[in-house]
Amino acid sequence: MPEFGMPTLKDNTVEEVKSIVQEGEVVEVREGAKVLDHKLERRICRKFDYRILPLTALMYLFNSLDKSNISNAKTNGIDDDLHIVGQQWNTMLSIFYIPFVLCAFPLSLLIKKYNAANVIPIMMFSFGSITLLLVSAFDYGSLVAGRWFLGMCESAFFPGIVYYLSTFYRRAELARRLSIFYGAFNIANAFSGLLSYGVFQIKSSRLHGWQILFLIEGALTVAFSVVAFLYLPRSVQQVKFLTEEERECAVWRISTDSSSMVGDKLSIKDSLKVFKHPVAIMWMFQEICIGVPLNSYSNWFPQIVQSLGHGTVITNLYTVAPNVWGAISLMVLCFASDYTSTRSLFVGTAVASTLIGFVVFGAIDSATHTGVAYFSCFLMTTGVSASSVLTSTWYNNNTPNENRRMVISAIGIPLANASGLIASNIFRAKDAPKYIPALGITAAFGGAALITIVLISIYMVIDNKRRNKAQGTKLTFRDVPTYLLAEGPSNPSYRWMY
Repeated sequence: MPEFGMPTLKDNTVEEVKSIVQEGEVVEVREGAKVLDHKLERRICRKFDYRILPLTALMYLFNSLDKSNISNAKTNGIDDDLHIVGQQWNTMLSIFYIPFVLCAFPLSLLIKKYNAANVIPIMMFSFGSITLLLVSAFDYGSLVAGRWFLGMCESAFFPGIVYYLSTFYRRAELARRLSIFYGAFNIANAFSGLLSYGVFQIKSSRLHGWQILFLIEGALTVAFSVVAFLYLPRSVQQVKFLTEEERECAVWRISTDSSSMVGDKLSIKDSLKVFKHPVAIMWMFQEICIGVPLNSYSNWFPQIVQSLGHGTVITNLYTVAPNVWGAISLMVLCFASDYTSTRSLFVGTAVASTLIGFVVFGAIDSATHTGVAYFSCFLMTTGVSASSVLTSTWYNNNTPNENRRMVISAIGIPLANASGLIASNIFRAKDAPKYIPALGITAAFGGAALITIVLISIYMVIDNKRRNKAQGTKLTFRDVPTYLLAEGPSNPSYRWMY
């Protein structure tokens, strides 16, 4: 990488890596060198934070509203209005996840090929339009059809955004930015509860409350997708609001601490090599396990809160505070993770807190011990979002190759959402209002995720020590620039970030 005086190296030997580290120690005092100019870096990050991050967060806010509003609609009687009975509701929820999983990979390839800033707003326009069409749903079949196409259009949205942000921020900067972005999921659930509370007060002779809710949220999504398409920068090299000096430094930042090659061309064959390493497979299993608590919360949280014994209006209000707390704890955990450049400890903490929340809620009589039960709802939301964000950040940080990073996100994130097939079918109507079997199954998957996190972490610590011993050095992931690591763990100079 020739930018800012850094040498271009072809052989990835330990000696060359050491020379780069030594070069990095003196480059700050060289005339004209700006690579370690922290004021310049902070100025670049602030511009990204003010210009890109709020927009992507709002995009995900609308995405979350369009995906989870079905749960609020159920509290307003959409199932009665459309004559949905028995397990049909669970089947309808499950249908969403089939195209969500099947379409994520091919649509992610389109994102990589035709640019995330072009494709993602088009996807947003599509799922907003489908939400508008759901206003006219007239029976069970039409609702199922709408949810199928909604799952298709939303499938690659989140992995696409994660990949997009990873092309602007360094590894130790990504988690807290994703927490702000993903915090929109919690705010969406809180805002959805408030919006539902307000909308369901509207008395209309022509539309049900849930139809008005779909109409408002769908229209806002469509309108904002146009803004996003016109505004989002296409790449770090094409950011118009950076000066030439800032743009060069921004490219260097990503080349040394995020990507092995900035703007790498799409190669499907190369991208699939990411799954040759067993850690990648373990991450996929981890995604499935954390996906069950995530989807149980996303699809059933209002029904869980409803078991406290309150009516529709109060139930929707009671969902607000836990969701706001979830957004706060998400940011606390992710900021701490970035500050310490540690992933495993904080994702483990997130999973453990959510696990305890589900266990406590299932173990007590929620109608009698309402205070404890409501407190356990806060425990559920403490880690449910943070576990997803930190897991995605963890494997993105350890995948310098952009093609492979896009693919592992395109498989991993939909796998977490595919767990909605499990979450949708364990909450059975006959177990209402407490859903004790579902809470137990959700907690079991959380436990499996926790064990997986521990095993991955132990392997990474041991493997890093093994590599250092073999090479007679003491390198960490911070010491090896990512432009040397296109082949990932197969490169002897590779170090895990855990």
